[in-house]
Amino acid sequence: MSEQRIRIGIDLGGTKIEILVLKGEDREMARRRIPTPTEGYEAILEAVRRLVMEVEKELGLDPLPLGIASPGSLSEASGLLKNSNTVCLCGRALQTDLEGRLARPVRIANDANCFALSEASDGMAKGESVVFGVILGTGVGGGLVIDGRILSGANGIAGEWGHNPLPWVRPEELPGPECYCGKQGCIETFLSGPGMASDHERVSGIRLSPEAIVQRAACGDPGCEATLLRYEERLARGLAHVINLLDPGAIVLGGGLSNVKRLYRRVPALWSRWIFSDQTITKLVPPRHGDSSGVRGAARLWDPPSSRPPP
Repeated sequence: MSEQRIRIGIDLGGTKIEILVLKGEDREMARRRIPTPTEGYEAILEAVRRLVMEVEKELGLDPLPLGIASPGSLSEASGLLKNSNTVCLCGRALQTDLEGRLARPVRIANDANCFALSEASDGMAKGESVVFGVILGTGVGGGLVIDGRILSGANGIAGEWGHNPLPWVRPEELPGPECYCGKQGCIETFLSGPGMASDHERVSGIRLSPEAIVQRAACGDPGCEATLLRYEERLARGLAHVINLLDPGAIVLGGGLSNVKRLYRRVPALWSRWIFSDQTITKLVPPRHGDSSGVRGAARLWDPPSSRPPP
């Protein structure tokens, strides 16, 4: 890839919209965040349009193709966005509408796929052939990159492990909490931030944020420590299921719970008991680019596959 190649990425989050102008491999020419409008779909479209136009004007750039990291995914059948936890985007022709407003081509990928692409390109999973990116935040998402390319699948849902049932379920975990998708016992209901908080409340009767649970566990609170131990064991089961299916070289954690450092030590120490192999060399790693990996991956959606960095 030419060192002069310039790309624009947008991370369309539920609480913030972030834009990045990326030049060459890793030079950031501009970065800006604004709150995501709460007035609805049209307001979000206008915020994206205004942000792109302002940044291009400031940098003196001609209109460039745009990559969007979005919650949910585009339906192959209808071209409409589906499965977004930003509900006002569901059922909308987001790609077509943005292309019309910005008068340029737009590529849209699931935010977890963009996260995985970023970390596979120049992050903690660089050089790995199969990379699984995990989002542990308000929800639980997953993205899959193989040989430098996002694999979205025939239905656009590859990597959506959060809406599979928790594997090797225990009797006390049945039937499982209700999920917004209409099912019970989804991985997301156990391993998201709200899922951790709800699990702690069910067992202890005390409602705490995930951050407070982690902090109190570090200070020796036995109830919070027990919650983290349950969480780690469930995460190990969930990721063992992924490893049995995909056998990735690296799994990269993102989202707020990726900041819990003990996960990187504890979970690999547990997951081998469920993995169908005599050894497990899959790495569990934090993101190199933190919560900016999504927007970096969005900027790379226009990169040719041949630009995948060598190991």
